Order: sequence, then C-alpha cells, then structure tokens
Amino acid sequence: MKQDKPVILLIYTGGTIGMVRDLKTNALRAFNFENLLDKIPELQQLNCNIDTVSFEKPIDSSNMNPGYWVQLAEIIETNYKAYEGFVVLHGSDTMSYTASAMSFMLENLTKPIIFTGSQLPVGDLRTDAKENLITAIQLASLQENNTPIITEVCLYFEYKLYRANRTTKINAENFEAFASPNYPELAESGVHLKVNNTYLLKPKPNKPLKVHKVMDTNIALVKLFPGISKAVMESVLNTIGLKAVVMETFGAGNCTTEAWFIELLKNAISKGIHIINITQCISGTINMGHYETSSQLKEIGVISGKDMTTESAICKLMLILGQQVTIKQFKAHYEKALCGELS
Repeated sequence: MKQDKPVILLIYTGGTIGMVRDLKTNALRAFNFENLLDKIPELQQLNCNIDTVSFEKPIDSSNMNPGYWVQLAEIIETNYKAYEGFVVLHGSDTMSYTASAMSFMLENLTKPIIFTGSQLPVGDLRTDAKENLITAIQLASLQENNTPIITEVCLYFEYKLYRANRTTKINAENFEAFASPNYPELAESGVHLKVNNTYLLKPKPNKPLKVHKVMDTNIALVKLFPGISKAVMESVLNTIGLKAVVMETFGAGNCTTEAWFIELLKNAISKGIHIINITQCISGTINMGHYETSSQLKEIGVISGKDMTTESAICKLMLILGQQVTIKQFKAHYEKALCGELS
C-alpha cells in the first residue's frame, strides 16, 4: 500500500555536510544521521518521510574512487523500489565526478538522485548545509500524480539544481561552488521553488533499472600547454595497460601541428588507444576541423568529447571501457548522448 507521503532515502558518504564541530577541541567529527531531525528540525515541515543510511566509514571526497561508486550504486539498487527519491551527501571536491559516474552507472532511472554537500559543517553558525540539505530533499520529493517530477541524477548547491553530469566545481571558498557551463539549471530556489521542466531529462518508461558496476580505470588525462614535450606525451601514451586518454585541448579542440605530436597520437590510435578531445575552456564545445590546428586530429580518428565536462568525459570513458565495446563501435558509442551529458 502506497504511503501518503513520498519516502526519501538520505545517503551519507562523507564530507563537510555531515560534520559537527566539537566546541571544546574545535575538531570536526561525523554526527549520527539517525539524529538528523535534532540537528535540523525544519526537516519535519517537508511533505515527505526521511530514512537515512551511511557509509560504514565516511569517505573524504579526495579519497573517492570507483570502488566507492559501486558501493553507492548498490545502496541505491537495493533500496530502489522502496523509496521515491534519493539524496546523496558527498564532499564537494569530487562531487561532480561521483554524481557524473552515477548518471552513467544507473541506466533507465525513473526517480531522482540528488547530490548535495556544503562548504561549512552543519553546526556552524553561517553554514550552508541546512539550506542545501532541506532543498535537496524537497526537490527529491516533488511529485505530480504520484510520479516523481525529477527522474535523473542531479547536483544541488547554493539555490540551484543542475544536471549532475554537466557540473564542475569552480570555487573552493564561496558557497556558490558549482557551475553548469553548457546546460541551464534544472531548478532554482528563491521565494518559490521554480522547476524548469523543459530542461529535465525524460525517463524511459517500462524499462527496469540497470546498474553498471564495471568501471575501467586504465585511462589518462592530459592537459595540453604551449611547450608540452615529446617525452611527456610519450611517457603517457606508452603507459602499460593504457586504453584511452582524455586530452584537454585549446579552444574548440585545437592543438599543436608539430609532426611528432600528431604522429604519437596516430600511433597510439593504431594500437587501439582511444583519444578523446575535450576543451580546456570552462564552456564551449569541440569543433574539430573548424581550424587547421584541429583538422589533423579529425583525420587520424580522435574522438570528439563535444561539450562534456572533464569529469563527465572521464566517467563516461570508464563506463564504456568497462562494457568492453569493440574498437569499431567505441567512437559512435562515446559521441552519442547516454543521459544528457552532451548537446
């Protein structure tokens, strides 16, 4: 029998938002989320019921890795039918990576998974934790005709809800820590909670949740800079077991036209190593062939990452490599939008 109120599962993985400050020692420690209502009594005003679960040992987000991503995906998979939505509390430093990974790992979502965190601990006087947490839960519980309004992986921070795989962390000190440079916000919290329905990802009805748990980390990230040496590129491309490289290029996908550079990439591609081209600009897209300095990349088979963030490009790469797609299929699979990560 369906409850009158939606039930939301709050998952604490670690991070500042779950910390309280010891007033005697000034040290931070994780608090017991079963006592959440004592810390944030305002949650009782929300039109939903809240259950909580925590990682056995809270993870500093700098230590986050694909093993923990699988652990998080399995928590959601196990509880998927019992809850109408999920809110994941996570450290902000790698939140965009984990949230992007979840968007790829959890296929055929029909419920919201909203990541949030904070820059200050929940007990601090000027904390941003309360607003982020309260609104994230409220967004996760939004329904129309007993059906969730949001059906994708999102990230909520400082009054804005973003598509998770479009986000990047832009500030280590301000409360407005995240941005979505190439896609509009999905919702905005002001006097009213405004949801931009036009931009929401539409669910695939009648398809069961499919959880991908194999993420291949045999990849590298290279950010080009003027004067990058042949020795550096060779050392990366000759890494034992390397399967793919995300290459951050200039502007709309441009790079040096030095013969040695193009030859190194060409040789790597001939060995089956995938080279993904994304821009190191904060916003914009790859347009290989628009300038002479990117024409050769297109000719030798470099793959376009289009307007994906670095975080999304990396997580998508791990996922597709984990699915063991053939070399011939890989380019078409990677350049196709799987869950709204590219335009």
